Amino acid sequence: MTSQPPHTVVVIDDDESVCRAVGRLLRSAGHCARTFGSAEEFLQAGGPSVPSCLILDVHLPGLSGPQLWAQLKSEGRLIPAVYISADSDSRLRDAAMRAGAIAFLLKPFDDQELLDAVAKAWRAA
Repeated sequence: MTSQPPHTVVVIDDDESVCRAVGRLLRSAGHCARTFGSAEEFLQAGGPSVPSCLILDVHLPGLSGPQLWAQLKSEGRLIPAVYISADSDSRLRDAAMRAGAIAFLLKPFDDQELLDAVAKAWRAA
C-alpha cells in the first residue's frame, strides 16, 4: 500500500508572528505547512508544486492576497483559498466569497475555525 504525499498548506502573511503561529497550529494538527511573508516570496520560491490550500492575508505589501489568487487562477492553478484579515469590511468579505474563497476569517480567529476551513478546502481540492 502506497501512502499519499501529505497535503501542503501555504500560509502567506506579512506578519511573521501570524505565519509562525498558524504554521505551528497546522503542524500540530498533522498538516504540512509552508509560510511566506509576501505573495512575491511565494512566487519566487516557485511555491509547492501542488498546495492543497492557501491561507492568504488580504492586505499584503505588493501583490495582495486576492491579486495573487486571481493570478494563480488565471494560470490554471485552482487552489482553494482561505482569507484571513484584520479588516472587517463586509464588501471585501463578500467579494472574496463570490470569487470562490472557502472562508474569510477575521483576526484573531479561533484555531478550530481555521482547521475546519482547511479541512473544507481539502475536500474542495
